[in-house]
Amino acid sequence: MSGSPSAWLQRFAPNPPGTALDVACGSGRNLRWLADAGWQVTGVDRDSAATAPLQSLAKIVDADIENGPWPFRQQQFDLVVVCNYLWRPLFDDIRAAVKPGGWLIWETFADGQQTIGRPARPDFLLHRGELLQVCAEWRIVAYEDLFEDGVNPRFVQRVAAIRPSPAA
Repeated sequence: MSGSPSAWLQRFAPNPPGTALDVACGSGRNLRWLADAGWQVTGVDRDSAATAPLQSLAKIVDADIENGPWPFRQQQFDLVVVCNYLWRPLFDDIRAAVKPGGWLIWETFADGQQTIGRPARPDFLLHRGELLQVCAEWRIVAYEDLFEDGVNPRFVQRVAAIRPSPAA
């Protein structure tokens, strides 16, 4: 069974529910929460064994998005969620998957994490302010770049942002 859903997602997921994409959904901790909240969810991950139990909850796309084509070039979603995942070559694809007026909720490890544990490779750690740069032209609803102490200490960066609608 998967862990608890992201508190950041729970705090900022828009209402009413619509369509959602969970990028690198894994075993579905966020996907399950979204589906239970009434979202029409699509999850993508390369680990088909992890996603197999999610087939009844959501549309599951088994794809290696780091080495293969982005499977959502012709689709957009009301909400795109990215948690504990970073692959910089996908920044443009992930942004493009958000409908105008839709939300991007992203949280993952940040620089500093390498001093306390994994992930430690710079490729998997956000630079200071990087998510603000990714969403530079969007409405930033909330942003954090901090060290969380506690049971699972970590350096983390989070953003909740709305893609602008085209000018009328």
